[in-house]
Amino acid sequence: QVQLVQSGGGLVQAGDSLTLSCAASGRPVNTFTMGWFRQTRGKEREFVAGITWNSGQTNYADAVKGRFTISRDNAKSMVYLQMNSLEPGDTAVYYCALRWRLEVSIPSMPNEYTYWGQGTQVTVSS
Repeated sequence: QVQLVQSGGGLVQAGDSLTLSCAASGRPVNTFTMGWFRQTRGKEREFVAGITWNSGQTNYADAVKGRFTISRDNAKSMVYLQMNSLEPGDTAVYYCALRWRLEVSIPSMPNEYTYWGQGTQVTVSS
């Protein structure tokens, strides 16, 4: 089993920056794709960003491209989401996720990911 524990999040104003962190434990995760998703009430969980095991590839949703940056530190089993120029539309519960498959790909569907963090609220006021 893998545990993903998130930190960061909170209430910020439009234009501010925020960094989310996700710490993995339980089993080595350095060879697996990790990603960030977000969900608002009444909507399906949507892909935000993903990164392959060696940081060789990243992928972003169009809505966050150029504003968000995903990164990982395999030595610390951490993945991060740096969010800049936040907008009210970014308000959501954010989840980190790990895809427990040895493939160099970054799927955007939630059901392609195996383990999930507990979620953290990000609220952006206008």
